[in-house]
Amino acid sequence: MAVEHPVAAPPGDQTRIHNIGYRNYDGPRLGRSYATRSLYSQSLRGSYGLGRSVKSKVLPMLLFVVMCVPAAIMVAVAVATKANDLPVDYTRYAIIMQAVISLYVASQAPQSVSRDLRFKTVPLYFSRPIETADYVRAKYAALASAMFILTAAPLIVLYVGALLAKLDFADQTKGFGQGLVAVALLSLLFAGIGLVIASVTPRRGFGIAAVIAVLTISYGAVSTLQAIADAQGTTDAIAWIGLFSPITLIDGVQSAFLGASSAFPGAVGPSNGEGVVYVLVTLGLIAACYGLLMRRYRKVGL
Repeated sequence: MAVEHPVAAPPGDQTRIHNIGYRNYDGPRLGRSYATRSLYSQSLRGSYGLGRSVKSKVLPMLLFVVMCVPAAIMVAVAVATKANDLPVDYTRYAIIMQAVISLYVASQAPQSVSRDLRFKTVPLYFSRPIETADYVRAKYAALASAMFILTAAPLIVLYVGALLAKLDFADQTKGFGQGLVAVALLSLLFAGIGLVIASVTPRRGFGIAAVIAVLTISYGAVSTLQAIADAQGTTDAIAWIGLFSPITLIDGVQSAFLGASSAFPGAVGPSNGEGVVYVLVTLGLIAACYGLLMRRYRKVGL
């Protein structure tokens, strides 16, 4: 039986140049601002799983519902009983739901930045017109916006329900405005802390555990020390101890300047002078978080 043997091609025939149709882009160049806005919008959508798999939508959407359902129940009770006021003040709602808020930031902060670190895509961002400051601002603003949506939505439910129940319009509008200021400050602070912690590790699971640990342990330690100070009669120390936990910082600011009742033991909130310190520490932490993120991503982008 005949066997065919392949015939070697001459050396000159082994190389081919193919025109596969690539063309240079000659359209408009939208620049840094467009790239930053796109990164912000995509990060914000990703914080609620939009544009991602169904599995990615479950937790953030579930937490959003959990945040809003108690507000809806309170409104229903107020309407049914014809109460003269809502069961919970607008400024108190986020403090009551702090566990849900902490779980949200713990789950979404690593989702926002850890994957970029794990798959080493951060240098690719910086190879384009976008710069380190643009990346940090977009990620920070996106997570803070997502948290503001999470915390402001139940306040809107309470406010609309209060108006439907024909409660005093001026009082409810004032309380609603104070609540929005409080949750805006909370969103900036928690987003910064979550992103700083999550940016340390490319492992999302480690980031989630670290954020939960920092927020939970700090609040538990501060609450315990405040309770001990209250039991020993050293009430002057209660307000100063509250400086060492993010949630008690927000509690102190709103009780000092937004007319909220304090959740500190014995309802001993900070005075106006101590409240100034609370504001300065809160704003300082937000600025420090931004600075740490800038420093971190300057190193990563090299």
